[in-house]
Amino acid sequence: MSPSPPSGQQFVLTFGDQRAVVTEVGAGLRTYTVADRDVIDGYEEDEMCSIGRGQLLLPWPNRIEDGRYEFGGTVYQTPLTEPARHNALHGLIRWVNWRAIEHAAEGVLMSLVLHPQEGYPFFLELQAEYRLSAAGLTVRTTATNIGTHAAPYGAGHHPYLTIGTLIDEALLKLPALMRLEVTDRLIPTGRLLPTKGTAYDFLELRAIGSLRMDTAFANLVPDSDGMIRVRLRAPGGDPAWTLWMEPVYRFLMVYTPDAIPQASRRRRSIAIEPMTCAPNAFRSGDGLIVLQPGQSTSATWGILR
Repeated sequence: MSPSPPSGQQFVLTFGDQRAVVTEVGAGLRTYTVADRDVIDGYEEDEMCSIGRGQLLLPWPNRIEDGRYEFGGTVYQTPLTEPARHNALHGLIRWVNWRAIEHAAEGVLMSLVLHPQEGYPFFLELQAEYRLSAAGLTVRTTATNIGTHAAPYGAGHHPYLTIGTLIDEALLKLPALMRLEVTDRLIPTGRLLPTKGTAYDFLELRAIGSLRMDTAFANLVPDSDGMIRVRLRAPGGDPAWTLWMEPVYRFLMVYTPDAIPQASRRRRSIAIEPMTCAPNAFRSGDGLIVLQPGQSTSATWGILR
């Protein structure tokens, strides 16, 4: 009997020259290619996912300071999954086995019941749908409160986009007017800083250069159709990818992997992370979604080829 991959069963999606692989573990996006060219910096089937590559971030993205928050008059303590900074990082479902309830050549619908647990005693039904089409990849996440009490919630995703070279050479357009000032533990201070005229000004397409980012952006400017679009392009123009997201994603985390353990992966890609709420939203309330019993919320983002 051959061993199972570290990320569990692999769900392969194909449409034309596009190919994506979604994993049982965490319902993550392991790979996405167009014409055999990597769109995201994924990982091999025999590898364990590291640095959040392609992972879903539910029921909160980013950090909760000290893993401790108050909701509905009760204080809760979650496990500290970023012990070096004493934070709870990226939710509760990244290492949990999901179930495919629909799987066709071009799409898969993954499902998970998140049962009440210490630190998050709320009851959610979660779904993540990945679909390929002529336009590219679309990812839709839905959460339904199937419990009897209101539940705090936020959603995010963690794709690393690549143009096949170091990101120093990449051109980036990021429609954000503000960024969040943070402490050395990457917890927002509550202060918004303008991006215009600073090193973080990507309102027009320009090179990333040597800039290091582990930065949450806010005040995102939508296009005329209401969608928010981030563009990443090789210096010669090919490849060029557009990550789009619905305005329910009010924040965007951008991370340049400068200090990750795998030296060969440093600055090989850039994480562009749609988030419905700010880092530490379970404490600050900034963008926090409160799901009443029976209520659902969905958020959609994607990558245009």
